[in-house]
Amino acid sequence: SSRVQDQLRNTQQICHTYGAFAAILEGGSVVTWGVPNYGGDSSRVQNQLRNVQQISATGSAFAAILADRTVVTWGDPSAGGDSSRVQDQLRNVQQISATGSAFAAILADGSVVTWGNRKEGGDSSRVQDQLRNVQQISGTHYAFAAILADGTVVTWGNPIWGGDSSRVQDQLRNVQQMCGTQSAFAAILADGSVVTWGDPNRGGDSSRVQGQLSNVQQVSGTSNAFAAILANGNVVTWGAPRFGGDSSGVQDQLKGVQ
Repeated sequence: SSRVQDQLRNTQQICHTYGAFAAILEGGSVVTWGVPNYGGDSSRVQNQLRNVQQISATGSAFAAILADRTVVTWGDPSAGGDSSRVQDQLRNVQQISATGSAFAAILADGSVVTWGNRKEGGDSSRVQDQLRNVQQISGTHYAFAAILADGTVVTWGNPIWGGDSSRVQDQLRNVQQMCGTQSAFAAILADGSVVTWGDPNRGGDSSRVQGQLSNVQQVSGTSNAFAAILANGNVVTWGAPRFGGDSSGVQDQLKGVQ
């Protein structure tokens, strides 16, 4: 960061792609560094990056929400860095979520605008009419899942890696929170149970521990495994064993987890 070190003063937030950083400074300007085509070069849009409130990132592009709730993007065009196709729709943006190569923006009216890699969440046309009153969007590397105001879930993107929730759709009621690994989702329901879908080897299949997943308070994910904290402070894990899905070696220490 030596090239920009003298500019990095009063930094408020830092966001990253796989190869670059973007820092929001006090006053809402932005400083970027790292691999240029991974978002490290923001010169093309630098004069637009004023009053920035929040920055989100795919693997190689950034999206910034400005104070007027419009959006500025840069980085790899195929991974969300080019939002020209939907730019006129990006008004009153409240929140932006990302997969590895696509963005999804929730607007003030609860609708959703997507762009980037069409196969990994950038094309939501198949479910667009269902994306109403959206409260929250989570992403795996390849797909999105949106929680609606009525607690149901809408998914799109790569069907194998989280974009197809049809197998569990009837269970996805009263969803409170979602988390993603690289290719699977886990949803916490109002009753503290958990529903999973996506790649079965990377967290999408929780059948081995389903009997233990009650009174779940929080779920976190690595790239290929999940860990759930229960109300009693115990932890339940599943997914790829060497990526954290097997916690048997430390299970006796996982007590009173906050």
